Order: sequence, then C-alpha cells, then structure tokens
Amino acid sequence: MARIKVKKPLVEMDGDEMTRVIWASIKEKLILPYLDIDLKYFDLGLKHRNETDDKVTLDAAKAVAEYGVGVKCATITPDNERMTEYNLKKMWPSPNAQIRGFLDGTVFRKPIIVKNIKPAVRAWKKPITVARHAYGDIYKAQEIVTAQPGKAELIFTASDGQTSKVTVADLKGPGVFMGMHNTIVSIQSFARACIQYALTEKIDIWFSAKDTISKKYDGKFKEIFAAEIAAAKTKLDAAGVNYRYFLIDDAVAQIMKNEGGMLWAMKNYDGDVLSDMIAAGFGSLGMMTSVLVSPDGKFEFEAAHGTVKRHYYKYLKGEETSTNSVASIFAWTGAIKKRGALDNTPDAVKFAEKLETAVISCIENGCVTKDLVPLMDAPPKKIYNTDEFIDEVASRL
Repeated sequence: MARIKVKKPLVEMDGDEMTRVIWASIKEKLILPYLDIDLKYFDLGLKHRNETDDKVTLDAAKAVAEYGVGVKCATITPDNERMTEYNLKKMWPSPNAQIRGFLDGTVFRKPIIVKNIKPAVRAWKKPITVARHAYGDIYKAQEIVTAQPGKAELIFTASDGQTSKVTVADLKGPGVFMGMHNTIVSIQSFARACIQYALTEKIDIWFSAKDTISKKYDGKFKEIFAAEIAAAKTKLDAAGVNYRYFLIDDAVAQIMKNEGGMLWAMKNYDGDVLSDMIAAGFGSLGMMTSVLVSPDGKFEFEAAHGTVKRHYYKYLKGEETSTNSVASIFAWTGAIKKRGALDNTPDAVKFAEKLETAVISCIENGCVTKDLVPLMDAPPKKIYNTDEFIDEVASRL
C-alpha cells in the first residue's frame, strides 16, 4: 500500500518512561506504515536533556516555531528523588513550561468522549475545553523562607529609575513569602488565543479569576480579557460566540450544573489544577487531548498526563502492563490533522480522523485498558494490555 505523503516536516519530541515505550509502539504500528512523513526528531528524555545541559529542549521549541507543528511525548520534570535516580547535573526545569514560555502559548485541553463512559458529573453532556494561560504566576515565582521576624517588601524599579514599594507583611516570627509576575503582552496573547479557538470551534468563552481579592493582579486579567473581547465583538457575534466572566469559585459551582460545550479560560495555576478535575470528571487524563497554541499560529500537541512511572518499573521487570495510550495517539492525530490542514493535504487529515475513529471504536466495543474499566457502564469481557490495545487499534485501522 502506498503511504500518504505529508508535505512538510513534523517536529517530534520523545519523552520518558512508559510513555516513551508507548510512543515508539504508536510510531511503529500506527503512523509510519501509513504516512510518508519527515519527522524532525528531538529526544527530550531526561537522560538526554541532562547530557545536553537541556539545550535540546530549546532546540525543540525553536523547531516548532520554524516548522509550525510539533507532537510531544510526556516528560519528567525532576524533583530531588529524580536528581539522585538520574544523577543529574542540576534540577532541570519542566520542558513543557520552557516550550510554552518560548512560544508564548496557551494550552487547550479537551476530553475525548466515548458512548460507554459516562461523565461522573450527571449534567455534563458536551466536552468542556480548558484554556490554561501558559506563562508566569507561581510557575515563575521567587520564594523566601525565613526563620527570623522581619519585614517583607515588594519593590519595583522602573527603567527610568523610579521605584514603587509596598509592604507585604511585617512578621513577628518565621514566615514564608512568594513574589510572582505576569506580562501585559502575554495576557493579551492568552485572550486572543482563546478568542481564535472559540471562533474556530464556535463555542462560548468563560473566563474566571478572583478580582474581588486580587484587585490589581487578577483585575488586570479581567480588564484585558474584556478589552480583547470588545475588539473582537463583530467576529464573535457573527459566529454566535458569547463571553462570560466569573469569579473562580462561582465558575466551579456553575460548571458542575452546566451541560458543557464551552471554553473555560483560566490563569496558569487554576488551569493546571482544574483541567485535571475536568479530565477526571469525564473519565481520566488518559482520555484528554492537549494542544499548545502560540499567538502566531504554532501548534504543539501532547498527552495531558505524565510518564506513568509505576507501569514503567513493571515493564522493566518484564511484567505485563495495561497502560492507556489513547492520549498519546490523539497527540499524534491532532498534530497530523493540523499539519494536513496547514499544508492543504486532505488525505493526511482523513487518515488522522480514521485513526481516531479506530481508537474510539475499540473503546466503545469493550476493548479497553485497565484504567477505564471502573468508568464503564458495563464491565468488558477482557482487559487489554498495553500492546494488545495498540494492536487492536492497528487491526481496526
């Protein structure tokens, strides 16, 4: 069978642990037999990041900026335990955060819906897409822990030398402090990315923050969103897209009673936490798509979950695993669809759609990995291991 020609290169970023194992299997069985594709490969596994002093992560981000579309496997963000385990030179930062920062991107996460897995929240009927602002806040914060009493001050020195100063706290004993920031340009890019996504999908936009408490920081987010929405009003009205602002606690309460079908935009930390809540409510992180979109139209698709460390250690011992590969497969299909759409190659788009249909067909016909069994209306006759599930998708494809 002749393979489908993909016109332009796709940036591929390999990852860590069990997802790296799955990644190789997906390429071998579901991608390369069908597509004639130039993959610009970058190994973002922690070992190779350490060997290159993490230069490979920046190189990968630059490649996504150059070629326009990337697909990324899950990677390890090291902690103290990983420092020892991998004998690291230093505690390298999150690859995802670095790529997001380089591309100034917004992360959109959306659940994959199947008929035989009902949402845990009875009201939910349609996918809820979470837009997470992918810059700043506590992810670029600086922190101090003090054992002494004393005064903490926030000081800003402008480029012209003028300073602004505010007392954070005057403590009588030990304490802990954190200073965080964001940029006006990044918040504007976030709002514009959300508007473009909503126009493409023709779904309403919710934005939530806590401006009643954070009157300046969150208040600035609210102000910028309102201005960008006003600037795009004609396009939004024509597409039937509505905008609503909520306090974050009200949004959480309202989302539990809503049928879904909206884009829920949040600041960095809120989006990080609540996207996991949405994923769990619809099934699992293994059934969640994730795409990073830059203001100038660059796209990076990835699985929304981690590297599945526990399964990887079982795999190394030669034990059978039943790891869900759906989100990793959908990272590939999302990237291939976008590449095909940008290059005007409908056969590539059609292939990716057929691969997604094969995955959903497997699940809806009871071919599932162990993690999905408790979520199903009726238990399957068989639980498929990691390789069996990918083989079943390949046979249906």
